[in-house]
Amino acid sequence: MNQLQLFLPCAAGVEDYLAPEVLRITGLPPGCITKQRGGVAVRTSLAQAMLLNLHSRLAQRVLVLLSYTEYRGEQDLYRAASEVAWERWFTPRESIKVEITAQHSPLASLNFAALKIKDAVCDRFRAVANGVRPDVNTQWPDVRIYAHLTTDSCSLYIDTSGEPLFKRGWREDKGDAPLKETLAAAMLAASGWLEGDADLLP
Repeated sequence: MNQLQLFLPCAAGVEDYLAPEVLRITGLPPGCITKQRGGVAVRTSLAQAMLLNLHSRLAQRVLVLLSYTEYRGEQDLYRAASEVAWERWFTPRESIKVEITAQHSPLASLNFAALKIKDAVCDRFRAVANGVRPDVNTQWPDVRIYAHLTTDSCSLYIDTSGEPLFKRGWREDKGDAPLKETLAAAMLAASGWLEGDADLLP
């Protein structure tokens, strides 16, 4: 786990602001980071992933890429998920939830695709943990697994954040139309305001 491929999803259009924030938090050189649609990819350590969870104001989550494969059908997704060493990341005593997103996927049902990935995770644990498998909890899972499908590729991630990052220090009160903290931070970044500028206000 010394070098991990992370993906930090963000709101559309925030990638240009998230990328320098990631570099500032991690101290990594620019060559370690890649802006993608809807987020930023960076190769770094698990310790840096925890720093990003703690300090990023713009990312929605910090995901670790565990598998990237091509697929044609649901059985390919099952095979890809079966080959991931999930046991390195959690135990069968922890509950899971599989969430799936897609861009132009040819599959008829994303719910069925998520079910096949869940089956693969559970079947792998049955094989390596003496028949014990994790339970599914769709409300408050211990572990969140994300799958992203394109027309022909499947990326499998494990979430290191738990709840969305905008819920850190979750507000005690809110107005009629509350603004997500990550989006508010993006608006400040887009304005050019920097920490410490408050000292210059009248």
